[in-house]
Amino acid sequence: MKLGQVAVNVENVKRAVVFYKDVIGLPLLFEMDGLAFFQCEDTRLLLSRPETAEFDHKSSVLYFKVDDLHKEVGRMKESGAVFIDEPHMVAKMGDTETWMSFFNDTEGNTHALMSEI
Repeated sequence: MKLGQVAVNVENVKRAVVFYKDVIGLPLLFEMDGLAFFQCEDTRLLLSRPETAEFDHKSSVLYFKVDDLHKEVGRMKESGAVFIDEPHMVAKMGDTETWMSFFNDTEGNTHALMSEI
């Protein structure tokens, strides 16, 4: 399984974009609706303010890239994973749809499976 995306909580997206782009030197892919996406080799980095209280902490959400999201969600559920939601489309960029489903690990950390179709 490859890591597809990592989300990093920030207080000020515009300030963070300057740091990640100009200080770290990551290529900025695009910004939209208070989100900023960078390319970090094969992994995308998302900077954003926490959407809800459950995500409001100094940590990252790991997005595991899979080929067949529905199949992998089923496999993980059979293995005991607790999913927060069902697979759903979160973005459409050109001809590519990004689908995700979020789950908790045994320590209460939230992570996601993602698939680009």
